[in-house]
Formats: sequence, C-alpha cells, structure tokens
Amino acid sequence: MNAWMTWLVLAGVVVILELFTGTFYLLMIAVGLVAGALAAILSLSPAMQLITVAVVGSAATLALHNSKYGWSKNQDSARDPNVNMDIGMSVQVKEWQDQGNGKYTARTMYRGAMWDVELQHSAGYPGAFIIEEIQGSRLIVRPS
Repeated sequence: MNAWMTWLVLAGVVVILELFTGTFYLLMIAVGLVAGALAAILSLSPAMQLITVAVVGSAATLALHNSKYGWSKNQDSARDPNVNMDIGMSVQVKEWQDQGNGKYTARTMYRGAMWDVELQHSAGYPGAFIIEEIQGSRLIVRPS
C-alpha cells in the first residue's frame, strides 16, 4: 500500500470516528491527514509528511476553535435567555423599598407566584420592568 493511500485510509477512519462524537474537531484532524496524503503524492519524505499532517491538522483545529463553531465561552445561565425563558420578560412592580446604596427591592406576582424583585442603579418608580437575571427566587430587573 502506498503512503498516500495509508493517509487517506487513516483520514477515513477519523471521519468515521467523528460521526460517533458529533464534533468537528476530528474532521480538522482528517483534513491534516488528507494534507499528508497530498504530501505523499508530491513524494515528500515521511518526516515531511508527518510535519505536514501535524501543521495542517493543528492549524485547522485552532481555526475551528476560534470560529463561532468552536468552544463557546461559559455564559452565566442566570442571564442566558437560551437557558431561562424568563429573561427578557416583563413584570409589574407597584411599590419599591429603598435598601440604600441605590438598591431597591419589592415583591411582585409573576407567573402565578410571589417573587422577590431587585432593582439596582436606578430609581425605584412603580411600573413595568424587564427581567435581566434570575438568582434563585429573586428577579433582577431593569426599567423597561
């Protein structure tokens, strides 16, 4: 078996393994293995073929990692509307209690239950507010 065939068989095996993992990272390694097959077709030495596989596979993996399809940064689930459906919803607050230092608290009915509501860095006027974050049973809101 020629060297280029070996590289392509390895690339095929890695692609099959990728189907079981569901990530694109093994596909990037497979791209490096295909580059090794091209290096073998160009009659480069086995050492140069290995270097080509390593450089191309690593570069492709890093490029994927830095793209929007790579690892996402850990987001705070208390503020993520994809995790918590209440983020961005509106609540009505009738009365605020001043806690000092620009912090106001209240109790309000939301989705059929009483919730603690907290407003920071804004004056506590009654009205509609948007939920920014949920910490336990406390809604952190901003003026709408």
